[in-house]
Amino acid sequence: MLLNIIIVLSFIIGASIGSFLNVVILRLPEENVSIVFPASRCPKCLQTLKWFDNIPIISFILLQRKCRSCGAPISWQYPMVELAMGLLSVALLFKFGLTITLPIYLVFTAALLVIIVIDFYHKIIPDVISLPGIVIGFVCSFFNPVITWQQSGIGLLIGGGVLYAVAAGYYLFTKREGMGGGDIKLLAMIGAFLGWQSLPFVVFGSSILGAAVGIGAMAKQKKGGKTMIPYGPFLSIAALLYMFYRELIDYYLVLYFLGPPQ
Repeated sequence: MLLNIIIVLSFIIGASIGSFLNVVILRLPEENVSIVFPASRCPKCLQTLKWFDNIPIISFILLQRKCRSCGAPISWQYPMVELAMGLLSVALLFKFGLTITLPIYLVFTAALLVIIVIDFYHKIIPDVISLPGIVIGFVCSFFNPVITWQQSGIGLLIGGGVLYAVAAGYYLFTKREGMGGGDIKLLAMIGAFLGWQSLPFVVFGSSILGAAVGIGAMAKQKKGGKTMIPYGPFLSIAALLYMFYRELIDYYLVLYFLGPPQ
């Protein structure tokens, strides 16, 4: 009974965080716009939302996807982000339990979710998320039982360095920008939170995901090698996969490189 209550509360807290993340996603790409003030409002008519019209997921259903004031359609992004953050919060609860690790990776997960959506729509990764994220990830490593501060420090240095080298090499051979500085800072943040051990999987896994989606985008856009797709979402998804399945991934990586025990 108690476990069920904790699970429900975890989902509610996560969905509520997701509701705030929607505000961040909407306002952060705009210049000189606060993510705190004014209060949540309809992006069409700018009418401030009543509290009962701002309940995660439920209000979207009750309002039948329309603004109460002007009737403008409400984007599916809002309930999807709230639902995703709610489910991820429950998954984090099962992964880490009620420990100090839980809020650390709750912050990390929320940051990645914002990056996924913003980079998908705007093809930017805001420094206001990644740069503080690097610092927070490293500081938390001093009391995070999952990684040591040495692993975090090496992770953020190598994480930024690896993608910088790839970006520089790509530009050297093609004379085109193939990877933005935001991706480099994002991988440094991932290294800070997950340690250097995560980087082989995150880089390889994101490349596979990106290549699969890129092939589809090339076929659809018919731009060949000039097709542009954001890389941040793939880095973020690979980081989330590693966070939840790190033991399994590390086991198979060791097995692949060192072979089965004799």
